[in-house]
Amino acid sequence: MNTIDFSFIIPVFNRPDEISELLESFLNFEGQHKFEIVIVEDGSTETSEQIVAQFKDELDISYYFKPNSGPGDSRNYGMQKAKGNYFIILDSDVLLPSNYLTEVKTFLSNTYYDCFGGPDAAHSSFSNLQKAINFAMTSFITTGGIRGGKRKVDDFQPRSFNMGLSKKAFLASGGFGKIHPGEDPDLSLRLHQLGFKTTLIESAVVFHKRRISWSKFYKQVNKFGMVRPILNQWHPNSKSIIYWFPTLFSLGLLAAIILTWFQINFLLYLYSLYFGLAFILALISNQNIVVAFQALLAIIIQFFGYGYGFLKSTYYLVVLGRKPETSFPHLFF
Repeated sequence: MNTIDFSFIIPVFNRPDEISELLESFLNFEGQHKFEIVIVEDGSTETSEQIVAQFKDELDISYYFKPNSGPGDSRNYGMQKAKGNYFIILDSDVLLPSNYLTEVKTFLSNTYYDCFGGPDAAHSSFSNLQKAINFAMTSFITTGGIRGGKRKVDDFQPRSFNMGLSKKAFLASGGFGKIHPGEDPDLSLRLHQLGFKTTLIESAVVFHKRRISWSKFYKQVNKFGMVRPILNQWHPNSKSIIYWFPTLFSLGLLAAIILTWFQINFLLYLYSLYFGLAFILALISNQNIVVAFQALLAIIIQFFGYGYGFLKSTYYLVVLGRKPETSFPHLFF
């Protein structure tokens, strides 16, 4: 295998403080690594140019400003400008552990893949809200490990907050599409169709800060739910019953509450067991009772937001036969 030359591709939109923190984490990398960083400013009114300039003496970094066209197109733009033959795509709200690139290089040197994804985790410095949402988004009992838990590692669908892509795979696929969110699983599925393999590097963890509120979290997961039926329509082989789980969970919880009015409590007992287990796991993983309670709220918001979005999108696309772009124009750039 030829030498892997890494280029980090980071789109940013009105978040210079995030870029400062992320670039600081590059300075803490262990070992000697040669890599470049490509920052793509996606039409921001509050730019990161001055922040980036502060790091140019210490990092091989390039900065590009372009009109706003969405994160997928900005990543494509960055990969077109990059010098490396392997791209690592990050969101601006992540922090990198000091061993991140060592783990990636070691894995790819031993077992090469044209596309990989890595898990996200909560740093000890994160707020209680960020830790609670991180638990809801990453725990096996909530998302089943689809964001990087210990399930099957081959044919993993990487997420663009922590995703590697070879230049060969980028050129063959054309990169990310115009949908957002959902551009990352769409790219993964197209890569599979082209014969490329994807994998999960379990040790390539990033700390995903998620500057978010409860209302923003609901909007985010609601969009995730709306996107999935679109991806199922574009990629029929990707359909799975598991995508119905948040909808069925939410409807079941409502049914459990209604049944208590008729003195039928068994279903609510089952949900109580589930939430009790979630509370214990959140408490163990975070060692914080406030985070554990907030994690329960995060789980409910995640399931109801995703479940409603999925049901609504399925109704529009399958029952009414409408096109995704006309039904949900806010999901496309």
